[in-house]
Amino acid sequence: MDMTIFFTLGGIALLMGLSAFFSGSETALTAVSRGKMLQFEKDGSRAAGHVNMLMRRRERMIGALLLGNTFVNILASSLATTVFEGKLGPQAVAVVTVTMTLMILVFAEVLPKTLAIVRTDRVALLVAPSVRAVVAVFGPVVVGVQFLVWKLLGLAGITPKDPAASSMAHDEIRGTVYLRHQEGTVERESRDMITGVLDLSELTVGDVMIHRKNMVTISADRSMIEIVRALVHSPHARIPVWRDQPENIVGVLHTKAIVRAVMANRGSLTGLDVKSLIRPPWFVPETMSLEELLDAFRERHSHFALVVDEYGVILGLVTREDVLDEIFGRIPDETAAVFQSGIHPQADGSYVIDGVTPIRDLNRALDWDLPDEEATTIAGLVIHEARTIPEVGRRFAFYGFQFEILRRQRNQITALRVTPPETDA
Repeated sequence: MDMTIFFTLGGIALLMGLSAFFSGSETALTAVSRGKMLQFEKDGSRAAGHVNMLMRRRERMIGALLLGNTFVNILASSLATTVFEGKLGPQAVAVVTVTMTLMILVFAEVLPKTLAIVRTDRVALLVAPSVRAVVAVFGPVVVGVQFLVWKLLGLAGITPKDPAASSMAHDEIRGTVYLRHQEGTVERESRDMITGVLDLSELTVGDVMIHRKNMVTISADRSMIEIVRALVHSPHARIPVWRDQPENIVGVLHTKAIVRAVMANRGSLTGLDVKSLIRPPWFVPETMSLEELLDAFRERHSHFALVVDEYGVILGLVTREDVLDEIFGRIPDETAAVFQSGIHPQADGSYVIDGVTPIRDLNRALDWDLPDEEATTIAGLVIHEARTIPEVGRRFAFYGFQFEILRRQRNQITALRVTPPETDA
């Protein structure tokens, strides 16, 4: 009789160990980083391969672990009741319930799950091969349970393909980057670059293009020396060429084309015809996403495009550098005398900013969080919030910032003073 009790208690201890294994495995395998495991698998880790295989069938894995955990806990409680029922009589149920609840809570739930949280990767890699075997054994039962569960959820209108239940990969990455930045493990520059890549599918050409008012163009009827001067003063190696009127773009002239022609003409501009040097213009709609634009640049082997609206009217131009600036941030020229083009810090903590400065550039350069959904430039934001084109000297307060209009040219705000909140000043 004593030996029977001894073996029963040993069986209960074994079942408690299995319960701890199921609980810890579930926590580790659901909390593990899939990206890290994929990298480990690429580096040759077989255990990471097991983890990734389990993660691809997460529902079946969780179902198998829950099934195993529930089974061993109930069996352990039943054995304990059998052992103590003859000795404690009617009080056995109450004593066993309290005792087993405490033991399961401490040794089979809290302890293994805490270990799995603090050593997630290590525990996941250690238990993955065994969990695969458990999933294989309990697989048929789990499939039946899953079928029943989805039928019940279907009554509430929830389906396996429910968009609300699907994971948004971009949002997950973005949230992780911002969280790591707040914790101090990711630098602001790295955060901006990663989020810049994620924003490419959301931003359009119209958000980053150079407006036609700031475009440098040249008439095809000008002399070659005037055209060369225009290329020298242009910030780009390519310049649009028009005929009759500036909106009638007939081609794009590349600096290299001029250089090759001059070299072929023994260093002289005489006799060169601009018509033979220009290339056909390429037009893109302002609504095209930057991700699509980069793909188009790659396919066409081009770095330069003219932007048009739905009526075919030229709005500006966009280059590959403009897209890259959205990822890496604008790199000021070595001759620039200001903090960043269009941003002039003042001694009192405010900034004098050109009206055409993009809001995204401000947020990147100064780590601000001004909204850019309704306006692209800082002047556009003030006009949108003020619901009017304010006069010089007017002051406004939006989003915790103070805005003062410094200069205005006709209907365009050309300069304004922005004072950030005291915590950012």
